[in-house]
Amino acid sequence: MAEQTVQASALNGDDVYRKISLRLIPYIFVLYILAYLDRVNVGFAALEMRRDLHLSATVYGTGAGIFFLGSSMFDLPSNLLLGRVGPRKWIARIMISWGLIATAMMFVKGAHSFYAMRFFLGVSEAGFFPGMILYLTYWYPTTKRAEAVARFMTATSIAGVIGAPLSAALLKLEGVLNLHGWQWLFLVEGIPTFLMGISVLFYLHDHPRDAPWLSDGEKKWLEEELERDRTAGGAQEHHNLKDAFKLPMVWVLAGIFFLNQIGIYTVNLWMPLILNSLRSGAGKAAGAAQTLNAGDASLVARYAALPYLAAAIFGVLIGFTSDKTGERRWHIAGCFLLSAVGFVLAALTGSFPFGVGAFTLAAMGLWSIMGPFWALPTRVLGGQAAAGGVAIITMVGGLGGFTGPYLTGRLRDVTHGFAGGLYAIAGTCVLAALLCTALKAPAREQR
Repeated sequence: MAEQTVQASALNGDDVYRKISLRLIPYIFVLYILAYLDRVNVGFAALEMRRDLHLSATVYGTGAGIFFLGSSMFDLPSNLLLGRVGPRKWIARIMISWGLIATAMMFVKGAHSFYAMRFFLGVSEAGFFPGMILYLTYWYPTTKRAEAVARFMTATSIAGVIGAPLSAALLKLEGVLNLHGWQWLFLVEGIPTFLMGISVLFYLHDHPRDAPWLSDGEKKWLEEELERDRTAGGAQEHHNLKDAFKLPMVWVLAGIFFLNQIGIYTVNLWMPLILNSLRSGAGKAAGAAQTLNAGDASLVARYAALPYLAAAIFGVLIGFTSDKTGERRWHIAGCFLLSAVGFVLAALTGSFPFGVGAFTLAAMGLWSIMGPFWALPTRVLGGQAAAGGVAIITMVGGLGGFTGPYLTGRLRDVTHGFAGGLYAIAGTCVLAALLCTALKAPAREQR
């Protein structure tokens, strides 16, 4: 025991975290890219699917958003089960079922089947994102967590970078084997999620103590570091599930995340269609209905990758500076204000290039919030409270994922343009920035 203590104390902590990051982050990064593609590829499919299935903007917005109702309903029980069953088995289950339903999206025939498949896709996905956030708390203390989460969360923006040109290529398969291009998109992007879900059973380990690639000294050192971090942050005081419901900070964070998800899924699920309206010369985010050929759809999809690329780079930078300074609130608020500017510019412009630039600003702000944001709840909650708190936040946030796409589609049909919806989303970003002032400064920030 004395020898093990000496070995643990002599360890270089940065080397341990580097080993963990090299082992875990690239893998879960790929998992989340695949999972996120299955969540948002309907935004690219809609460039042709709306025409082929005769879906109105309201029907599309409702179907795109109903995914989040299914997800929100089951996020909490799913995350609690993850804590009991273990991340490895539960994340594998989520991805396998999710991949199968995502692939089956190719069989959608109209509004009702679209609603049903999107809802069940959300149900099968429930718990994946909060589960991955919870999983990272098993390996990183608070001082390292924002950067780790930011690296993981860049998968959501990289999914756009990869998904846009991939979707563009798949949409060109229109008519091959008597399938539409959007059917090929769901088929090709769904199968890898299923296969990677199987791989989770063989690659992930539930806790550091289970990892054969860490030495006994490294395991002991890491357990001590994580225990000190939980004690310092108050996680030991808020350990039971009921603590997650009673802590005001959880509900403030849930409100902020709700507003963030309104913006994120407006970008994910409507940006290709809005950019197409600008490219067609329909005026300021006019959203006039156009008939697209495969070339039009693929061109818009390619340019839609730029905002995601910028968001990936900016998100890592924000996560790094937030960890370096220990400051969270103003990083989050500043990102929201940047997004608000982007949405206002997107509503004002009548130019395709400026529209891409405007959505780039919006995406940079919305995605860059994730690192500093998710470092907050996991610092003050532990055990079942951490699982429950993260799930509560994502559950409320899921309602934002429904609200944004639905609101944009509804306002599009009522006003015959996208500008009204974009102004409304900008307003939610400003509200979120104001709500950040209600967050309590962590101890390091107060000093």
